[in-house]
Amino acid sequence: MDNGQQAGNGVSKTACSVTPVPDGAVAEICERFGNDKHRMLDILREVQDRFQCIAPATMDQIAEETGLTRIEVEGVASFYSFLSLKPKGRITIRLCDDIVDRYAGLEAVTAAFENVLGIKIGETSADGAVSLEYTPCIGMCDQAPAAMINDIVLTNLTAQSAREAAGAIKAGKRPEDLVSARFATLSPHDRAVRMVDNNIRHAGAVLLGPVPEDAGLSKAVSITSSQIISMIEESGLRGCGGAGFTTGRKWRFAAAERTERSFVICNADEGEPGTFKDRVLLTERPHLLIEGMTISARAVGAKEGILYLRGEYVYLRELLEQVLEERRRRGLLGKAILGTKRFDFDIRIQMGAGAYICGEEGALISSCEGLPGEPKTRPPFPVNRGYLGYPTVVNNVETFCHAARILDQGAKWFHDMGTEGSHGTKLFSVCGDCLNPGIYELPYGHSVSELLEMVGGQDAAAVQVGGPSGAMIARDSFHRKLTFDDLATGGAIIVFNGQRNILEIVDYYMSFFVHESCGYCTPCRVGNVFLQKAIEKFRKGLANPEDIDYLKDLSGTIIETSRCGLGMTSPNPVLSTLANFPLVYSAMTQPSKDGIRATFDIQSAIDGARKIAKRRSYIFDRDFTQ
Repeated sequence: MDNGQQAGNGVSKTACSVTPVPDGAVAEICERFGNDKHRMLDILREVQDRFQCIAPATMDQIAEETGLTRIEVEGVASFYSFLSLKPKGRITIRLCDDIVDRYAGLEAVTAAFENVLGIKIGETSADGAVSLEYTPCIGMCDQAPAAMINDIVLTNLTAQSAREAAGAIKAGKRPEDLVSARFATLSPHDRAVRMVDNNIRHAGAVLLGPVPEDAGLSKAVSITSSQIISMIEESGLRGCGGAGFTTGRKWRFAAAERTERSFVICNADEGEPGTFKDRVLLTERPHLLIEGMTISARAVGAKEGILYLRGEYVYLRELLEQVLEERRRRGLLGKAILGTKRFDFDIRIQMGAGAYICGEEGALISSCEGLPGEPKTRPPFPVNRGYLGYPTVVNNVETFCHAARILDQGAKWFHDMGTEGSHGTKLFSVCGDCLNPGIYELPYGHSVSELLEMVGGQDAAAVQVGGPSGAMIARDSFHRKLTFDDLATGGAIIVFNGQRNILEIVDYYMSFFVHESCGYCTPCRVGNVFLQKAIEKFRKGLANPEDIDYLKDLSGTIIETSRCGLGMTSPNPVLSTLANFPLVYSAMTQPSKDGIRATFDIQSAIDGARKIAKRRSYIFDRDFTQ
């Protein structure tokens, strides 16, 4: 996927109009963020929002104000897809290009926008008013097709509603007017739910049912830090982002570090296609989230917190800022929380800017530090040396919300739900070919078939559990359980009926991983390109039986030698479908002529990988092509 601008009739690739940068404007933006190089992403987002691009002269000024080199500034500006070194329109329309959106009618929606606006995907109108582009999953798979228009989200698009929206924008209406003519008078929560339906289909006992206000925090201030951690350990709570690390152990490791500063970071960068559970919690349980972060801070001795909010959820920023300010006024954040001496803790919001890799905690910390979102080498682990080199607890939205409820109701209450090794409840984000997509809060231990019956997905032929980095299973595996020890998932459940092309889905997921690789390490940067090229070969019916072994061998190499979790899980769409849908692959193979295997254009794949990574891989060239 290439989100770059392309020249066309009436379209300028580099000379489209851009808002002039007034003298002193860049210095003012930098000063607002304390000329702090660690706030580089905030600075660049502000520049992008105000002036539609980050021009060379602007980068020079930012470098001077923050004490960095121009190349360091450009390294950050060029890393994130929501930032641009070339002018964008004053309004940027980003159509979600997820596989679920494609199956829901994205092609017709795209055609409607293109026809009304008179531009193609990747282009900007000649007057610099509008840019149109594709973007990966924006967390709206339960109401696809969806789009972002600047900071405004549109869902359940049809060809007709897309034409109406494009016509309104072309006529000069603001994106906010597409939501409500009274947008400015609506509360932040009302604005959010006007744009996005939370689709809560089943509210469980822990997170989406009745929740007492700050009962967990009140308990936390009445006991010691060690007792808080013991409660979390005894509850059996594990990280809800997919990895499943024991939450209490993580907190205890951070608390054991003796240092003058420590941090608590909430990972609200749920970029896994098909996942949208945290979106719902951020909208309906923001106080519970902040309560959980505050309890964690009490447990590990942190005074500073960061809520890392994915760029696609920018429409929720005002709501979350309002919640933070309200809690400060009520003595639930800031100095001497609930009147407790030496219990000081506050939180700032760090907006992301369109980078899936920042869901990995090391890359997320890099992003918070004002760097490109590249994973960090381990060890040391974040609990020992994380943000700015200090001990840092990183958990996701659902985990912090669970922690607050455990402090309120007790460890045994939580532990008794679910199954052995998978305690409590789990939010499942269900989308795709089913009657009732949305959020289901269920105790761990339900089978896939039981969930499919709840969501109206009885026609399912394949289910993607855990998003692209998880596993795709066939009907003969629908008896399996949704637990950490069987089918682990961060929450995504994508349903596909028998009309869908398995190899098309795999091809899309591999293109997603190719696009989202940070480009740091060769196995991920280049190996995934090779995998996608090989899948394309199968789709064209040009594969040999030997190519199945090639897919397995290459996947194993990528998993074993990649630096971070993206590369370690990116071959999963290939491996899980090879295991569970072997006939799909064998049906697309043909014997080699004279036993000679078809040639593979390695240089073409390398060139594709360079384009994605936006850098030249000299090491790869030297090691493999000479």
